[in-house]
Amino acid sequence: MDMSKVAVFRMTTGKMSWLAERQHVLSQNIANSDTPEYKPRDMKEVDFRNLVKRSSRGVSLDRTHKSHMSLGSERFKFEIKNSRDIYETAPSGNAVILEQQLIKNAETVADYQLMTNLYRKHISMFKMALGGGKGQ
Repeated sequence: MDMSKVAVFRMTTGKMSWLAERQHVLSQNIANSDTPEYKPRDMKEVDFRNLVKRSSRGVSLDRTHKSHMSLGSERFKFEIKNSRDIYETAPSGNAVILEQQLIKNAETVADYQLMTNLYRKHISMFKMALGGGKGQ
């Protein structure tokens, strides 16, 4: 069964991809917290409903081998933006506030765990509906 045809899996996969990319951007901010003139960046918010509608119109899947199955792992292109909510800047010109970045990081981790749990629950419901799994 092609899981990419099920809306809930497309939506959770898209959100998880966005969250993974955001985690990467936030980690760059933290790593550059002492770099002179560095300005923190964040991910531009995405309307995931429109992303799912757009992806159902013919986004090709990225497969590393022709015999791999499709599980809805479309590659999405997300936009990174410079943060506008800069509250303070160090004398060196660095505008990264570690506490703020750590809060964003914790929110991203919690959202990713939520998406993972939703994905897992829907897989469990599919298994139960097909008679192959016990309710968890």
